[in-house]
Amino acid sequence: MSTARTLGDYTEQKTAPQALAEFGQSVWLDFIRRNLITGGELRRMVEQDGLLGVTSNPSIFQKAIAGSTDYTDVLERLRSQKLSAKDIYEHIAIRDIQDAADILLPTYRSTKKRDGYISLEVSPDLARDTQGTIEEARRLWKAVSRPNVMIKVPGTPEGVPAVRQLISEAINVNITLLFAQEAYVAVAQAYIEGLEILASRSQDLSGVASVASFFVSRIDSLVDVQLTAKLKTTNDPAEQQRLRWLQGKVAIANAKQAYQKYEQLVRGERWQKLAERGAQTQRLLWASTSTKNPNYRDVVYIEELIGPDTVNTIPVATLEAFADHGKAARTLDADIATADKVMGELAKAGISMTAVTRQLLDEAIKLFKDAFDELLKAVELKQAEPEKVKPKINRFSFSLPGPLKTAVEAALQDWRSNGKAARLWKRDASLWTGQDEARWMGWLDVTEQIAHLQPLRDAAADVAKAGFTDVLLLGMGGSSLCPEVLKMTFGKKQGFPELHVLDSTDPAQIKSFEKKIDPKKTLFIVSSKSGSTLEPNIFQQYFFELTKKAVGDKAGEHFIAITDPGSKLEEVARRERFRYIFPGVPSIGGRYSALSNFGLVPAAIMGLDVKRLLEQTDEMVHACAASVPADQNPGVVLGAILGTLGRNGRDKVTVISSPSIWDLGAWLEQLIAESTGKQGKGLIPVDRENLGSPAVYGNDRVFAYLRLENGADPAQDEKVSALEKAGHAVLHIDIADTYSLGEEFFRWEIATAVAGSILGINPFNQPDVEASKIATRELTSEYERTGSLPSEQPIAVDNGIKLFTDKANAEKLLAAAGKGASLTKLLRAHLQQLSAGDYFALLGYIEMSPANEQRLQAIRHTVRDTKRAATCLGFGPRFLHSTGQAYKGGPNSGVFLQITADDAADLPVPGQKYTFGIVKAAQARGDFQVLADRKRRALRVHLPADVAGGLKRLEAAIKEALS
Repeated sequence: MSTARTLGDYTEQKTAPQALAEFGQSVWLDFIRRNLITGGELRRMVEQDGLLGVTSNPSIFQKAIAGSTDYTDVLERLRSQKLSAKDIYEHIAIRDIQDAADILLPTYRSTKKRDGYISLEVSPDLARDTQGTIEEARRLWKAVSRPNVMIKVPGTPEGVPAVRQLISEAINVNITLLFAQEAYVAVAQAYIEGLEILASRSQDLSGVASVASFFVSRIDSLVDVQLTAKLKTTNDPAEQQRLRWLQGKVAIANAKQAYQKYEQLVRGERWQKLAERGAQTQRLLWASTSTKNPNYRDVVYIEELIGPDTVNTIPVATLEAFADHGKAARTLDADIATADKVMGELAKAGISMTAVTRQLLDEAIKLFKDAFDELLKAVELKQAEPEKVKPKINRFSFSLPGPLKTAVEAALQDWRSNGKAARLWKRDASLWTGQDEARWMGWLDVTEQIAHLQPLRDAAADVAKAGFTDVLLLGMGGSSLCPEVLKMTFGKKQGFPELHVLDSTDPAQIKSFEKKIDPKKTLFIVSSKSGSTLEPNIFQQYFFELTKKAVGDKAGEHFIAITDPGSKLEEVARRERFRYIFPGVPSIGGRYSALSNFGLVPAAIMGLDVKRLLEQTDEMVHACAASVPADQNPGVVLGAILGTLGRNGRDKVTVISSPSIWDLGAWLEQLIAESTGKQGKGLIPVDRENLGSPAVYGNDRVFAYLRLENGADPAQDEKVSALEKAGHAVLHIDIADTYSLGEEFFRWEIATAVAGSILGINPFNQPDVEASKIATRELTSEYERTGSLPSEQPIAVDNGIKLFTDKANAEKLLAAAGKGASLTKLLRAHLQQLSAGDYFALLGYIEMSPANEQRLQAIRHTVRDTKRAATCLGFGPRFLHSTGQAYKGGPNSGVFLQITADDAADLPVPGQKYTFGIVKAAQARGDFQVLADRKRRALRVHLPADVAGGLKRLEAAIKEALS
């Protein structure tokens, strides 16, 4: 038995396929598309990495056809022939299969026909049709005309006799959709019987090959749901321990037992007779080996199933993860006793594997049929009109001044010639700073969960059935901004509760949400990746106490937690018996988490079709794939523009959104600012700045117009057109419908990572956000010890309004303001610091009410129109978790006006001495302290409890200061 080794432990570095080959396991790639073949990546993987085969499926083809230009040439050529959609698909697929088979042919020969195969499947419509399967398999075998192709046949009861017949005709077969051990034995017997028929005809058996594709992770996905449901219905500690122990173990145990059956078969006398005639064993092929549950190791379904005479067909991302941190050891036939125990305990728990595998087979057939139907629809759409040959994804175009366009083209050439898109998908940290970037790229694979959304659907149905009228999400930053975008875009869905999002410690704002809801009919989603973020935790404490007063011991049934496995929040959720706990993915940072549970759970609960959202997103994922040339890759192109323009002085990314999707800018603000604003570099997002005439803008802008095709504003169109005609840099993204927002989440994530590479920073950390958190913790701890925050001295007081700044800024402003430093004079001195290329940011630690926002918007536009400077508006503390990073760590080109106020009424934080008002004050001071430490030009204006009156006086003073 070999000792486990990570790949880096080898004296001579091995690739993942080479490492597994040492233990007798062949690695096949679970992915194919045209650019993978024509771009040379497949050949490289075969010749250099030791890849030994490829599998395909309709879903992969559908995404490539709908979301890329891979097949434009053949689609245009076939349009005039009036072929059916299926005929066109087969033409495309057969060409790819043939070309891939040719690349794999040397492997097929060197392994003596053991490996080097590629698979093509019969129509899913034939899954229950024996004769139809046989006839289509024969036709495809003849059409491909390559010895190293395998025809995929579903492992249904109807598929078993088809396998027997096809093997007897010396047609290679990949039997797919195997979940049950009994089904595997049946197809193994069918393989033997087919070979025996061949042998009776005295034909050569050595050239006939077959694999039995045994699905793995989907077993755990379904069984874990059933185990979780049982956990909710028992108070027996022993039973709870049994159920928790079983979680995440059944799929591997099921596969290990299947392998034991394989070994029994090949030891049998019947097989030995065939082996003497040169027959190859029908290997078990592990399918569905990407990890769907973030609680489990991302390579567990590879590491635990390594053994001789097997194949593992692995998606690209999982293969890269294993290459990075996988452990290679012979594990498949180890600890069989534990596998037997798992299956025995599962039966004792009342879960039938027969029922589980039957359900999974039915679901899998439907999923494959749906994917095939979508594939044919995509082909039909492409053929309908010439212009529809373009990718289905949201259209993107841009207008750049000549020199900038040349610079962008050079950046794209660099990305193409140096294979940087492939390096991004391989999580190559050297693309950025060579630090820990590879740890934070789980978002690349997030759409793989499309087939595993049932727990979300079940939770949504349960919440609706329970009669909840409202859902209040308690979060901050990455855990709250995507749900807010969905709420503001989709509104309330009939038959589902209304979603609200709380991400402010302002007492008035918390109280306003409290007044909107009835705790007896409200579900609370506590959303925190780390589980230790201050704001969600104190929100949870406050509303849990409120709910306990309303419903008593059943308060936990009104709460859901979304958090990374093992967090403190997860501990609280288990202790308080929350209704659900949904895991985050540790390798996905908060601002990249929109398409993970942090976005999808609220989406499902509010009644959105999360499957549709992810499916449309997946088309963008395929369009941005590693094999797509840089200048055709929508995410890379956008990122190259943003990064290149940022390096050339156009670092103010001004977001313009159609009215129906106006809140998308708030999500983009965090993604762009927190990702790129560090080390004195970065892009400054400008959101919700009303469009003015071209004359009010400097040459530091790039405008990104996100236009909803069925909700565009003609006035916006005209103003954007005027900007373009005036020579400004303008990007156009036409969003097909609101469900296409998922495409933009992914496109901009890719683009931000690309821009980060061009800027030379790590786009996945947030060092200056952490600095603000530390400063806040120190202040709240001080309050807990002493009962008060440290005293502070204003530099001036004018009609009840106090002004604060650090010593260096105070000396400068007081000197400029002169004698009798009034509010107006100090503001004039402060705003006179704005020069070309600078931006002005209003940081309001007040209630985010429509009235307050309207007043602050008026102030920012007064500054914009007078100084021709980009302006930003953020409410604290939410901006601390987004633009706050760029303000402190990005370019020192900001002039900041922080606004705080006395609270008219405060609210207690249960279990703490400090109140929400104290927390907000500590956050504002901590924010300002870090700005001062970074030598930013910042002034704080503190208003009395009459915030409306104070803002009115502030607006008047700014207008006077700028006059």
